[in-house]
Amino acid sequence: MAIEPCCRGYAECMTDVVDSDELLRRMQRARACAVDEERTWRARSDELRPTDPDGAREAAVRGTAYEVVVRVLDEVLTPGRHGEG
Repeated sequence: MAIEPCCRGYAECMTDVVDSDELLRRMQRARACAVDEERTWRARSDELRPTDPDGAREAAVRGTAYEVVVRVLDEVLTPGRHGEG
């Protein structure tokens, strides 16, 4: 069974030579993944809030981390289109 390029380790993928179109596609995929993860962790935080405040707080922190990743990738992919605040 062959290992897909995206399933290899980070260091191996970073040594691949790619053109700008492929780099753009990878960043767009990374942004889509971060959006999904942010949504998942926000929902998990809401789910845990009534029964596990510490778990809810941890999930919220993870959601915030993915939110930041999305914002950074938004700025990289579409510079200047996103205002502050």
